[in-house]
Amino acid sequence: MTARMSGPFRFGDRVQLTGPKARLHTITLREGGELHTHHGVLRHGDLVGLPDGSVVANSSGREYLALRPLLRDFVMSMPRGAAIVYPKDAAQILAQADVFPGATVVEAGVGSGALSLWLLRAVGAEGRLVSFERREDFAAVARANVETFVGDVPANWEVVVGDLAEDLAHAVPAASVDRVVLDMLAPWECIDAVADALTPGGVVVCYVATATQLSRVAEYIRGTGLFTEPDANETMVRGWHVEGLAVRPDHRMVAHTGFLVWARRLAPGAVPPEVKRRASKTSFSDEDVELWTPGAVGDRQITDKNLRKRVREAERAAEGARQAAETVEDGPAVPGSEAPASRPSSDSA
Repeated sequence: MTARMSGPFRFGDRVQLTGPKARLHTITLREGGELHTHHGVLRHGDLVGLPDGSVVANSSGREYLALRPLLRDFVMSMPRGAAIVYPKDAAQILAQADVFPGATVVEAGVGSGALSLWLLRAVGAEGRLVSFERREDFAAVARANVETFVGDVPANWEVVVGDLAEDLAHAVPAASVDRVVLDMLAPWECIDAVADALTPGGVVVCYVATATQLSRVAEYIRGTGLFTEPDANETMVRGWHVEGLAVRPDHRMVAHTGFLVWARRLAPGAVPPEVKRRASKTSFSDEDVELWTPGAVGDRQITDKNLRKRVREAERAAEGARQAAETVEDGPAVPGSEAPASRPSSDSA
């Protein structure tokens, strides 16, 4: 089973409910399920058979707009074992790496599975994604999140629990990978293994949080002599308030989340033309290297207790998706498909 992106709601679907004050509730529709708030009760069954974009009222007449979550909505609300790649950065990764249908892509680390979902959508059914994660608990959260959104575990997705630098050569043949995305604290430790795995012309993209990480990975890529000159940027998104003539930037914005640095694999033995640069500090000392170490850069840790909670949340959501798949396979699960697009506010539980 794969998740439906359109059509009437059915049991097992994820639904995003927006209340009058823009308060969001994301639920998985279950037989006999109910959403309880301070403002009343909304039966899950009242949504089954309604199309996307319907308005439904709870027991006290409070109305909610019901929509299937977009992928960007899902990744921002799903259980997290590790920090996620924000949608704005995922979009740039797909663009800068030029991830295409049918591509063979390697990513590390998998974290909570947010970027995995974007990559799986981009490579399509004919592509392949191999995701590396050092921690089994993070990998468990990622598997559950992907299964929750997609509806099953994609056959073209492999999660390897281990170190990419040590295990990549065993997972894929040399010079067979089209794209590599590294989202980790010290991506420079994996560049040599990535160079062996990438096909000539293939792209490596590194997602890093700090300027010191950005500098070190760019210098390492440049120093190998195996890649084109690395490029780097960051993406900032500023929303706008647009209401009549009141048009102005939002007071808050999604500013710095991380840097992207990318380069392409050269053909074996190729030496690119020399790039002329202005004089600058391109060398570095032992003191500079110390500032680049993972400990100095900083690695935010999630507590074991909190992580166990995230694993349970993700696995519960995945179990709901599996039950929905079984329900659909056993027979029709969408009663009242001719139900109206909205229900009057007078409906009550």
